[in-house]
This record gives sequence, structure tokens and C-alpha cells, in this order.
Amino acid sequence: MTEPLRVLLADDQTLVRTGFRLILGADGIDVVAEAVNGEEAVDAVRRTRPDVVLMDVRMPEMDGLEATRRILAGAPGEPRVIILTTFDLDRYVYAALSAGASGFLLKDVTPEQLTAAVRTVRTGDALLAPAITRRLVQRFAKRGDEADALHRDLASLTPREVEVLGLLARGLSNAELATRLHLAETTVKTHVARILAKLGLRDRVQAVIVAYETGLVSAGDREASEGA
Repeated sequence: MTEPLRVLLADDQTLVRTGFRLILGADGIDVVAEAVNGEEAVDAVRRTRPDVVLMDVRMPEMDGLEATRRILAGAPGEPRVIILTTFDLDRYVYAALSAGASGFLLKDVTPEQLTAAVRTVRTGDALLAPAITRRLVQRFAKRGDEADALHRDLASLTPREVEVLGLLARGLSNAELATRLHLAETTVKTHVARILAKLGLRDRVQAVIVAYETGLVSAGDREASEGA
């Protein structure tokens, strides 16, 4: 990707937006628009088509979680969203991931961490460490009718893809999956891509959520608990 990375900043604090804009600009990342609330963010995304949105959680008129849902609802070609907040609350993080966000950062993030996060999600990777994701999903994953519907979706997966999804949900990287399944890493990447496409998911974080909500993986699984 040779074109400049395009970012939208959504935060009601001018100082935060100014600081992030300077940090991103110094690393060659273009800030194409700014928004002070969720409604402005949704509108700005439609106008400017950014690659990544840095979205505050608590904003007036429309919060960042609702804005994220509207930006990402049914639109796989829309930007990646990173949630930014001063509140390190698991429920916010899980709600953001369920809405389709690709990651979560606290506002005291270092400049290096911020720019690295933006570049990471732009490539389609998720931002949260597997142990954090597992902790959140184990605690907040929904079961019931919604899970039953998701379970029916798993029927579209091959037995090998179901196996890959289960191991992915336990936090294994592509390299670890390749070693465990005696496959080439490129083959594992193909399996993961097909899983995401068949289930209509944006990234690995959402795949982990589906694995827990369908009961494919449970909080009591030994590997899923390691490192959490």
C-alpha cells in the first residue's frame, strides 16, 4: 500500500484531536477529517472515506459506540475503527468489538503505539491481544436465540475450518495454528480468510466472539484460559 493512510479523528476534546493529528502527521499519516460527536463522525466517514477512524467512546449527541455501529453496519468496505477512551472498562471494550471495531486503545497511548495501531488495523489485523479478547468474551458473550442463529451459520464451515476457528478463539497465531495442524502458514491464512468471509466477519476478534457465543469454545476450556 503506497497511498497515504487516511484517518478520521472523532473526539469532543480539541486538545486530544490536536495532539493525535500532530502525532499521526509526523508519521506520514493523513488526518482527512475531524468530528466532535458521533453524528459528525458518521457524516464525515461518508464524505471523506477514511481508512481508519479513531473514535472516542463518550461524546455528546451520539456516543462512539453507536457511531461505530452505524458506520460499520452491513458495510464490509467501510473503514476500520479503533475505539479511544480514558475509561478502561471491559463492557465498553466488548460493546465496541461487538459493534465491529477492530481494536481499543486508552488515550494515554504513546505516539509509537498510536501510529502502530492505525497501521495494524489498516492491513485488516485486529488490535487486541488474544488474552484480553478471551477475558472480555468469556465475561460478556451472549447465549440464547442470537447464539442459535450464529450456530446455524457455522454449518457453512468445513470441519477443518471449524477446527481452525476453535483454535483461533483460544488465541493461537497463524504460525501456531500451522504448527498445531501441520499446515503451511499460507494455508492457515486461507482458512482464516474463508471463515471470515463465510460468517460475514470483519476480523479475528469478531471470529473469537462468534466462537464463544455459539459454544464452540467455552470459558472453561484449558487453552482458552491460559494467559488471561
